[in-house]
Amino acid sequence: MMQRLLDGRTALVTGAAKNIGASVAERLGAAGAAVAVNFRSASSADDAAAVVERIVRKGGRARAVRADVSEESEVEAMVAEVERSLGRPDILVNNAAASVAFNAPWHELTASDWDHVSRVNITGAFVCARAVYPWMKQAGGGVIVNMSSVRALLGWPGNLHYTTSKAALIGFTRGLAREVGAEGIRVNALIIGAIETPEEELYGSPREIAETVLPLQSLKRRGRPDDVAGAVTFLVSDDSDFISGQCLTVDGGWAMH
Repeated sequence: MMQRLLDGRTALVTGAAKNIGASVAERLGAAGAAVAVNFRSASSADDAAAVVERIVRKGGRARAVRADVSEESEVEAMVAEVERSLGRPDILVNNAAASVAFNAPWHELTASDWDHVSRVNITGAFVCARAVYPWMKQAGGGVIVNMSSVRALLGWPGNLHYTTSKAALIGFTRGLAREVGAEGIRVNALIIGAIETPEEELYGSPREIAETVLPLQSLKRRGRPDDVAGAVTFLVSDDSDFISGQCLTVDGGWAMH
């Protein structure tokens, strides 16, 4: 049985209806945290409910909470609901991100495309962190984990707005860690590599993607959502209590910086 490192804590995981976010939510629930499973659109409600069901079935506590993280009022309402239903938020995982699973030359991106991705990926992380901050400050501590991408380290053609937003999250992580460290709040980021999810099919077949990715990695297997979930669990637990303002790369040994 997994050691329950997070008993008595409440975690909010944004964009947690499926893929990496769902895996993170389930792992935190298994470690003892009460988990708020955030989703944005009505089409994701059933997926979020299924994540909650899987957590509860294993003896955990969870609740699905709808909010568009780019909308301040919705985030404030979500955090208030989390506090009422599950308890004071001790953990925030900023996982929600605008989907940009396509390739477009940078000069063909519109300002609207750019603003949308920035609003969700950067402003959303800021708004969520600001909303949980009063509760963490009152408690004398808390943990925030932001999800960046290996694209921020390597550069990647085809979606400059996404790559730029993920690079911004590294600066956000380090700056916020300085801002809130004296209040016992830790802030770290994961720099995530190529993780196998159903959405990858937009880029090709599993075999084609593996043939592209595996030669770039030191470890010759595909990354899985649970690989990310394990790293998040470490960063939000007391095992990493003296770690803040850092970026942990979870990419199978692709980027080495």
